[in-house]
Amino acid sequence: QVVVSVVFIVVAILCMFTDFDNMTAIVENGLSKNYEWYAAFGLMVTLIWLYMEFLRLALILFSNRD
Repeated sequence: QVVVSVVFIVVAILCMFTDFDNMTAIVENGLSKNYEWYAAFGLMVTLIWLYMEFLRLALILFSNRD
């Protein structure tokens, strides 16, 4: 389970890089404000997913202590 959590954390971090790349492309190309909102929403979802995975990993690691 720890390995799965770490893999999901790595995938979420990679998704953050793509979110930032999308935001950079939106700003550089001068797209409309609607695209900025989509990019911000995507980043927010990725951050929540990453936070939940960190909590899941902490729960797995600290629940095994006796």
